[in-house]
Amino acid sequence: MVAADSQIDQLQPDYKASVEKWIATIRREEDLASVDHDVAKNDLWEQAHFAEDEMGPKMKAAKKRYEDALREQIYGF
Repeated sequence: MVAADSQIDQLQPDYKASVEKWIATIRREEDLASVDHDVAKNDLWEQAHFAEDEMGPKMKAAKKRYEDALREQIYGF
């Protein structure tokens, strides 16, 4: 079954949005790496790292869905 344009049209913005969310989590972690070093700030930094760890695989899954749909449409598999 070949991926329809409408499927690709939805997967592309989904992928782009997940990349933007991932970038935001990386920037949040980066911002917290540059603050005063106390226990509360360290805890926030650690939480930001966990959020980034969770977002990376979600972004990669969205990318795979988008790539698979493009591959199916272009090459038929």
